[in-house]
Amino acid sequence: MTNPTLGDLIADGRVHVMDGAMGTMLYNRGVFVNVCYDELNLTQPELIERVHAEYVESGAEILETNTFGANPIKLSSYALEDKTEAINAAAVVLAQKAANGRASVVGAIGPLGIRIEPFGPTARQEAIDFFRRQTTGLLEGGVDGFVLETFSDIDELHAAFEAVRGLTDLPIIAQMTIGEDGNTSYGTAVETIGKTVTEWGADVVGFNCSVGPATMLDAIERIADTTDRPLSASPNAGIPRAVGDRKIYLASPEYLAQYARRLIDAGARFVGGCCGTTPEHIKLIRDHVASLQPRTSHGQIQQIAASNDTAVSAVPLGQRSNFGKKLAAGEFVTSVEILPASGWQSDTMIAQARALEEAGVDAVTLLDSPRQHSRMGIITAAIIIEREVGVETLMHYTCRDRNMLGMMSDLLGAAASGLRNILIVSGDPPTTGPYPDATAVFDIDSIGLANVVNRLNHGLDPGGNPIGEPTRYVMGVAANQGAVHLDREVKRFGWKIEAGADFVVTQPVFDPGRLEAFLAQTREWPIPIVAGIWPFASLRNAEFLANEVPGVHVPQEVIRRMSKAQSRGPESAAAEGVKIAKEMFDAVAGTVQGVHIATPAGKVDLVLQLLELL
Repeated sequence: MTNPTLGDLIADGRVHVMDGAMGTMLYNRGVFVNVCYDELNLTQPELIERVHAEYVESGAEILETNTFGANPIKLSSYALEDKTEAINAAAVVLAQKAANGRASVVGAIGPLGIRIEPFGPTARQEAIDFFRRQTTGLLEGGVDGFVLETFSDIDELHAAFEAVRGLTDLPIIAQMTIGEDGNTSYGTAVETIGKTVTEWGADVVGFNCSVGPATMLDAIERIADTTDRPLSASPNAGIPRAVGDRKIYLASPEYLAQYARRLIDAGARFVGGCCGTTPEHIKLIRDHVASLQPRTSHGQIQQIAASNDTAVSAVPLGQRSNFGKKLAAGEFVTSVEILPASGWQSDTMIAQARALEEAGVDAVTLLDSPRQHSRMGIITAAIIIEREVGVETLMHYTCRDRNMLGMMSDLLGAAASGLRNILIVSGDPPTTGPYPDATAVFDIDSIGLANVVNRLNHGLDPGGNPIGEPTRYVMGVAANQGAVHLDREVKRFGWKIEAGADFVVTQPVFDPGRLEAFLAQTREWPIPIVAGIWPFASLRNAEFLANEVPGVHVPQEVIRRMSKAQSRGPESAAAEGVKIAKEMFDAVAGTVQGVHIATPAGKVDLVLQLLELL
C-alpha cells in the first residue's frame, strides 16, 4: 500500500486525525523520564513501532516520528549529538513500518531547549544549523512532511522553518504552544502567530501542548480569521494535576472528543492530542468527529500589525533620568554600591544612601542578593531610598533567580514605581551562602534581558505587543576586561550594545593596562564606559577577590602591597586599599565616563574616604 502523503491530506479539504502523545505512552510502559526517549528509536525500536501501530489502529491518519527532542542540543545532554541524523532517520523507518500504508508519516521537530537571539546567546544561524541536522536525518528516513511543534518563541519557530525549507519543499505544519491567557510565554498574540506564520509560507498553522482543549478552542477561534491556511489543534488531555509524585492528565477520551468536534466547528482541519493523550483518546476523536468538515474561511485575512509597525521611538536618553542626562551630555558619573537591608528594617540602608548623596554621588547602586544571602528585594529597596533620600538609584538586576515572566513583572512594576536606572547582569550560580539547596533559574542571560528592556523602551513586550507608553530605562550592562576568553567577551560586548545598552560597567580595575587593551578592542562600539573601582578593606578582602571571584584579576604586586600594609594593622590595610583605588581612578579617569565604586563588607566609610580624595 502507498501511504497518503501529508500533501494529499492538506489538498483534499477534509478533516484528518493526528496521533497522540508518545512520551505519555512510553512512560506508562515503564520507561523512566531520565532516559532519552529519542534514542529508543535505536535501542528499543519494537517499543516505538508498537506505540505507532496502536495509534494507527485507533484511526490516526498522521503519525509524528519519535523525534521531538532529537536535535543536537538536547541529544548532547546524553552525549548523543553525533547520532542526530541516525536517530532521526531510524524514527522515520519505524513510523512507516507501523503505518503500513494507512497513515502519513511526518517528521516531528521541537525546540532546541535553549534560548536564541535576541533573548539568548545562541545565534540565529547556529539554531538553523542545529535544526538542519535534524531535518537531514528525517529526510534520509523518507518523511513526507514536517510538524514543527511546541514552540513558544516565534523567532525559534522561524529558524526551524527556514532550516526545513532550505532543504526541501515538503509541506510543513507549524504549531506553537500557548498559555492559559491564549498567548505564548513571550507574550506573542494568537493573531500575530496566524499572520506571521502564514507570511512565511507554512502549509498548516496551529497549536499543540501546554493547555487543555478549552483554551485551545479559544485560540483556534481567534486565529481562524487571520490566515487562509488549514488549522491544526493538538491539545493536552487537560491540565495535569499532581497525584503523589506524578502528574496525571485527567481529561477523559469522551471529553477530548467533544472538544475535537468544537475545534473542527471553529475551523480546525487537523486534530489530535498531545501530553496525556492515548490511542483511546484518538479512537474517540476519530469515531466522533473525523467525518465533520471544518468551518469554511471567508478568505479575508485580518491584518495584524507587526512589531516594527507598533514600536515607538524610545524616550531620548537625556530625558529618562538625571543619571541618563549626565551620560548623554558626556559628563562624568559616579555610582556607589550598597547592600539592601538584610531584614525588613531599612534604617541602616537609608543612612548609608543619605551619606553618599551628601558626598555628591549620582546614583546609589543596590546589589541584587549578593552571594545568595536573602535580603530585601532591590526594587523595594530602591523605592525606599528614592522616597526617603531623594538620590537616584541604579538597580543591579541579575537574571539568575527569575524566569522571564517574573522579570517582566519586575520591570513593569519598577517602571510604574518611577525607577529609571538598571544595571543588567547574568549573575553567578548560587554556590555560596546559608541556603545550600538554593537553585538558579537562568531563563535568559543579560543579552536576552537587554533585548527585553530595549523593547519595553520602545513600547513593546517580548512578543511584539504594544504595552502603551514606553518605559524609560537607562540600561547598563557589565563587561569583563580581564576575561580569560577575551574574544568571546568582546563579541558579547558587541551583542549587548546591539541589544540597546546605554552604558557599560567594567569589572573592578586593578590593572589599568588590561582595561586600556579591552577598550581598544571594543572601540567600534562607542558607548559610555563606567570603570569599576574597589577599595580593599583588608588583605583578606584582596585575596578573596584575587582567588574566589570569577573574572576579577588582581596583580600580585597589589596583593604584596596589601600584605605589607596588613602587617601594620587593619587601619593601615584599609588606608592602603583606598590609596590603591585612588591610583586606579587616576589611571582610568581620562579614558572612561564614570566610576562604579564597590563597598567591600558594607563599609561605606571607606568609600566616603575615597570620594573625598576624588
